[in-house]
Amino acid sequence: MRKVGRLGLRLYGLTLLVLLAGLLLGACASDQKSVFNVSADDMATEDSAATGAIPWDYRIVQGKVGDLVGSDMVILPDNTLMANDSNYATGDDIWTLQYMTAEMSSDVSGSNSIKLSAWNPIKSFKSEASAKEDLAKLKLSLQTEVPLVGVYKTSFQGKTRDFAVITLPSGNQLKQPIDDKRYEKLKSLKNVMINVEEVHDYLNYDLAYAKFRGWA
Repeated sequence: MRKVGRLGLRLYGLTLLVLLAGLLLGACASDQKSVFNVSADDMATEDSAATGAIPWDYRIVQGKVGDLVGSDMVILPDNTLMANDSNYATGDDIWTLQYMTAEMSSDVSGSNSIKLSAWNPIKSFKSEASAKEDLAKLKLSLQTEVPLVGVYKTSFQGKTRDFAVITLPSGNQLKQPIDDKRYEKLKSLKNVMINVEEVHDYLNYDLAYAKFRGWA
């Protein structure tokens, strides 16, 4: 009985090790690569995909390094605390790449509402040029063809207005005012070319949101 018990324990331990190894390999395989060539410790690590938010915008902000707090630094004038990953000294000029996310919802009538987050810094740079290089990877200007839901006219107090409704790559419908000339051009079409700004998530590059930026 003791031999059988010991054998069972050994088999149980071996099975447990195999399961743990499989979990670790699965976790490594599911990691999403960032657009940045840095470690996760060098930037904020809240993935917008995990919070149900979408990437909305990025900006570059110039500031100065204030007090050094352990391995962190205070960025002036907003007193933002960031990791001092490039060994900045107090008084150094600094440029930070900041991001904003959005949570979108629709009501029963189909109207969309957007809740924007605050601006949050994710990476620091010693030059504006370096910051712009990363920004260019995250915000892309593109042209794409989208479905045209239709065009219509409204009249109020003797004034007529024209509108076009399109379906964005995200699936959201967007209504845009148009002039009479574009109304005549679009009214027989099923699809239309538009300009979009494609905003990518900085941790999960495959997560992106396309914003309407005019007619192509």
